[in-house]
Amino acid sequence: MNILVIGSGGREHAVIKKLAQSAGVERIFALPGNGGIAADATCVNIGATDIDAIVEFARGEKIDYAVVTPDDPLALGAVDRLTALGIPCFGPTAAAAQIEASKVFSKNLMKKYGIPTAAFEVFDDAEKALAYLEDAPIPTVIKADGLALGKGVIIAQTRDEARDAVRSMMEDKIFGASGSRVVIEEFLEGPEVSVLAFTDGDCVKPMVSSMDHKRALDGDEGLNTGGMGTIAPNPYYTEAVAAECMETIFLPTIRAMKAEGRPFKGCLYFGLMITKNGPKVIEYNCRFGDPETQVVLPLLESDLLTVMQATTNGTLAETEVKFSDGAACCVVLASSGYPGKYEKGFEMTLPETGAGEYLFVAGAKLDGDRLLTSGGRVIGAVATAPDLPAAVAHAYEVAGKVHFGNAYCRKDIGKRALAALK
Repeated sequence: MNILVIGSGGREHAVIKKLAQSAGVERIFALPGNGGIAADATCVNIGATDIDAIVEFARGEKIDYAVVTPDDPLALGAVDRLTALGIPCFGPTAAAAQIEASKVFSKNLMKKYGIPTAAFEVFDDAEKALAYLEDAPIPTVIKADGLALGKGVIIAQTRDEARDAVRSMMEDKIFGASGSRVVIEEFLEGPEVSVLAFTDGDCVKPMVSSMDHKRALDGDEGLNTGGMGTIAPNPYYTEAVAAECMETIFLPTIRAMKAEGRPFKGCLYFGLMITKNGPKVIEYNCRFGDPETQVVLPLLESDLLTVMQATTNGTLAETEVKFSDGAACCVVLASSGYPGKYEKGFEMTLPETGAGEYLFVAGAKLDGDRLLTSGGRVIGAVATAPDLPAAVAHAYEVAGKVHFGNAYCRKDIGKRALAALK
């Protein structure tokens, strides 16, 4: 089979490496891919949001199956267009991708169908939002309605911070049209859990849980990033919590989307908080998370292509989705200064990987035979092991063998999870 994977980051590299293990896969194309992905797939310089060019390429190369991973092309209807061409896809339609593409849509969906989430108000007028903040409980959370590269959420610890967040989104347009509407919601407290789930629109099969580390600096300090590292499984996600989530969140969400005429197929990401009043939804993503995918897929024992095709064909209930009992850790090596200004173009030296070791490249380009840094997040150094302490230690060993100028990583990935185990 000729497989097409749309996207260019570490998440896509993890997906491609897993798909390459499938017996039926002959060739994998990555659009656009990156310099590191080029070692495992044929990269073609077509942007992930250039839907017309993607469709033409897929037709010309006789693609048998397409995997659309980033949020933007999903929201733009890449799956709809490719499916209309007769190419089966992994991923939701544009209508179903609204669950991530619009925070207002997802919050209203949860309210309508009684899915537990933070209390909220929606505003499309900055003055009204600012007036509401005069009496709103603090801290509070301000969210841009649309897609904002995972950065459209500000947790305001003071009333001034809340006002600044509203003005920057609605008046200064730091997220463009995505900030034309904002959601102001209750600040929830408790451990955060990420759960990615395969679904065919009826059946839901959750993957192993994970914990993301969003802040740039150790101790969860600094600016929000796309994610500086992850561990799996998340110790706060107990069997009892998992059972409650399935009953009160996962199945109700899938049924709600179907009832709304937007059946969801592909990977639905549940960003959860385990509050004193039970698990609640912080956010939905309409695709694999990054860098959650980098720790989840190495633990998948089932054939990824088979599972993906089952979500497309509606046969997930009859398809085995099995994960190992081990653990995984991903340490993201980033360019110093990320997510602010940073230098790029540094040559990278990558070690050979052994059993249970992975290097998923996120931001790199090829210059002849040299691999140069080209992004904020550069590489995810990943290790699997029988238990979490060993996985964390091993991941840092792998990260220590990667070299490039300006490299930076957090030194405390997994620290909270290891403390919870004790």
